[in-house]
Amino acid sequence: MYSYEQMKTKLKGSLSRQRYLHSLGVAETAKKLAQLYGGDANKAYLAGLLHDCAKGLSNHHLLQTAIAFGIVRNDDTEEVCPDLLHGSVGSVLARKEYGVDDEEILTAIAVHTLGAEEMGLLAKIIYLADFIEPGRDFPGAEKLRILAHQDLDYAVLGAMDNTILYVLQQGLPLHLQTVRARNILLLKAAAYTRERGENDPDEKEGCTEA
Repeated sequence: MYSYEQMKTKLKGSLSRQRYLHSLGVAETAKKLAQLYGGDANKAYLAGLLHDCAKGLSNHHLLQTAIAFGIVRNDDTEEVCPDLLHGSVGSVLARKEYGVDDEEILTAIAVHTLGAEEMGLLAKIIYLADFIEPGRDFPGAEKLRILAHQDLDYAVLGAMDNTILYVLQQGLPLHLQTVRARNILLLKAAAYTRERGENDPDEKEGCTEA
């Protein structure tokens, strides 16, 4: 596996300057979240650094790479929005071109765009760090940063809600994997809150309210 400095040099050559700086921001943010939540800070830094390693590929190249690597695509949305594949393609590139063989890191890279029904600690950290690294300035970013230091699951839910809202506002197709990931995490977080005997102030009755 390459050293961090070798990886950074390689990333600089494949990403725009803005995307490279974003990757550094995600790596540092992921490291801090891992320290906060008892995760592996080194794994978090590496996953954050490489999470967008496929982002420099064109949509055509992403689709062709996904086909070449046998990445299973389960949603027609990916045909319309090939950029959604950059996580899963990035996971393959991290293994083949950066020498990463840690499955937890590769999974975190793979699911950082769409989320997944089963997300471990590192996957949640990378998903969230992608939203709250210091370079992000979208409305609600600061609220997510505060929530990230209070409750990881609810912060990830907030990030997923933000993604879904953005997609709807832009009139883009919504990937079903994100909907499934959000629903599973919401149900688990609500159940955990009830077990602790706490009332979630944002919890709503019924299943139709977002």
